[in-house]
This record gives sequence, structure tokens and C-alpha cells, in this order.
Amino acid sequence: MALLRWTLPSSPASLSLHRRPFLSILRRPLLTTAQPCGSGSTGNSKVLLTEMDFSELERWVQSQGYRPGQALMLWKCLYGNNIWAHSDDELAGLNKEFQKMLSKNASFKSLIIKDIHEASDGTRKILFTLEDEMVVETVVIPFSQGRTTVCVSSQVGCAMNCQFCYTGRMGLRRHLSTAEIVEQAVFARRLFTSEFGSITNVVFMGMGEPFHNIENVIKAASIMVDEKGLQFSPRKVTVSTSGLVPQLKRFLRESNCALAVSLNATTDEVRNWIMPINRKYNLGLLLETLREELRFKHRYKVLFEYVMLAGINDSFEDARRLIEIVRGIPCKINLISFNPHSGSLFKPTPEEKMIEFRNILAEAGLVVFLRLSRGDDKMAACGQLGEPGDIQAPMLRVPEQFRMAV
Repeated sequence: MALLRWTLPSSPASLSLHRRPFLSILRRPLLTTAQPCGSGSTGNSKVLLTEMDFSELERWVQSQGYRPGQALMLWKCLYGNNIWAHSDDELAGLNKEFQKMLSKNASFKSLIIKDIHEASDGTRKILFTLEDEMVVETVVIPFSQGRTTVCVSSQVGCAMNCQFCYTGRMGLRRHLSTAEIVEQAVFARRLFTSEFGSITNVVFMGMGEPFHNIENVIKAASIMVDEKGLQFSPRKVTVSTSGLVPQLKRFLRESNCALAVSLNATTDEVRNWIMPINRKYNLGLLLETLREELRFKHRYKVLFEYVMLAGINDSFEDARRLIEIVRGIPCKINLISFNPHSGSLFKPTPEEKMIEFRNILAEAGLVVFLRLSRGDDKMAACGQLGEPGDIQAPMLRVPEQFRMAV
């Protein structure tokens, strides 16, 4: 995919000119093909095993002259049986001739660990180098209740330009392939199962907008929940979106994994500013789509994520509007503390006010959670991933009524 490039405006007066490239992108059809690794083979012509789902792997194994049972054994070595194989010498129990064929014709991974940062609360941020030397970040978050979550990325950078998100400053560099997404969960299990116990949850909340790369995201999620493979519960694999409505419909119809929607505002005016995708798919369309689609999903609840920005979206009027706009949608609400980063205009809502905001929602009968920062001292918290570099997406004009708040 071509690299999207923006320059920062030199003055407020020139801002409208610099906004046009992003707004024109929103009017185009969203691209869904991965670059450059979407074909299932590596640059040295070997087949990349982690790019295939089980049916594809089975067909490939048969094309090499081996029985389907060998494919199942290989699949379990890649994703099950606590092996998570990264090379042919980790394929215990497989036919020797089959192993030789794999050594000659197959590659086991596309990611290379560049670095691992440990935050004071035990959170780990893993930096992976990709085949084209780009870097993507994954976060592993241990919790005291015996639950450990891996937060995976779906892209290098992101095209959505949410104003509170550090990753959004990068623009979109490229989509990740199915293999590059799946391997993040595999590496998390290889690296940290002995330390944290089982990795129980996956959230697609790292770098990128998952539904902008929906083909590879749906395929990766299906591999993660495969009962013979990684065996994550579909209820514990959550894919988050900023609100790409056509792809949201497709996901709800094709996947049984959980859905999270980054809401972050109760009016179009505010959401148009902090989440420009709202100019294409506004709050009314997004919420009505959820009402319609969830009628066909039995006992299914969407998770609304709400990053709280001091003086922007955290008033008690916002709380009351939030109650109204989600009415009729089976949902839970996750109130998220904003994690500051360099160049940010925003400030986090004080914890005391977050609790008051939560109480208003809870008194109205909504299921509400508070999510405080994890890993923020190593830039591993929500909205802090990535490295924008010298060329960054534009900061949009602050509406006049919020200029005092930023």
C-alpha cells in the first residue's frame, strides 16, 4: 500500500489546506489487501505456514503428497500442544520425511523480536521487526485475577487520525498480513506462558484500525479461536473499531468474536473533531446499524469504549446523553483513562470525576467498567503505541468552545 504522507500546517490559517488529503481519503473506498505479505509465501519462495487457515494448510500438505492427518499434526505443532513451533526442529512426532519437506518448502514465522520493554506494573511491550524492516508493537498485560491479555496490532500506523491517539500521528504505513497478526499471539504464548500462566484474552486494540484490514483480521481471528489450534474462546477475542459501518456489518455476520466500538463522544460535533471517521459514518448511522445487526446475535453485547478527555467529553451532560444514545443496544461501557503522549492537546479526566461519570451510567442500569492506565511509563498503554517520525498526520482545528480545555 502506498504510504500516506501529511505535513503539519505551519499556521492555523493553513489548516484547512492540510486537512484535505485526509478528508479525501475518507471519501474513497477503504482498501483491504495486505501489503506486502498477503500471498502466503515469503520472499524466498517458501510457503509461510502462519498465513494459512487449517483448510488451506490441509490442501497445501496434500499437494505435497502427504495425508490430511499430517496437516492436523502440523497445525497442532504451530498453535496447540504448548509447542507453538517456530522451526522444523520443533515438530516432535511428525514423520521425518514430512519434516524434511517442510524444512525445504515452508517458513514458520514472519516476525523477528527487536526489543521487549517492561513497565513498572509488569506490562510488556514487544517490538517486532517485519520483513520490510518496519516495526510493529504488541502489548502483553497480566492481571491479578489469573487473566493475561495480548493486545495485537493490525497495521503499521493508522489512517483514522483520531486526535487523541499517538499511533494516529503516523498515518498508515501498511496493513499487516494474517501471519503477522496471528504470530503476535503465538509469540505472547511462547514468551510469557511460563511467567504469567495461560494467555487467556486477545484484543485487537494495538496499532491500526482492524476493520480497515478486515480480510486479514477476520482470518487471523478465526485461526486464534480454532478448537484444534490456539483455542481462544470467541468471547475472549475482541476486535475494536472506530466505526467503519460496512465492515462492522460484515464482521457481525461472519465472525463470532466479540466487538468493541470506540465511541468517545456523545455528539457529532465533538466526534467529527476527535474521530474524523465520524464525518463519513456519523453517530446516528453507527448506532442504528448496531441496533439492527445485534437483533440477529443471541446474547451478544457490544463493548463501547469511551476515552475520557478532560473538558471535552466528560461532563455529566455527556453522561446523560450517553445513556440515551445507547438505549436499545445490548452493551457494556468501558471508561478509559486518557494516556498522555508528546504533542497531545488533551488531558486525562481526574479519577474522581471518572467515578462520578460511571455512577451516573450505572444508576441508569448500564454495565460500566473503569479501565485505568497499564504500561504507560513505557508508552505501552492505550493510544500510545508507535513512532510517528518526522512526517505526521495533521492536528485538526479545535472547535472554539473547547479551546480553553486544551
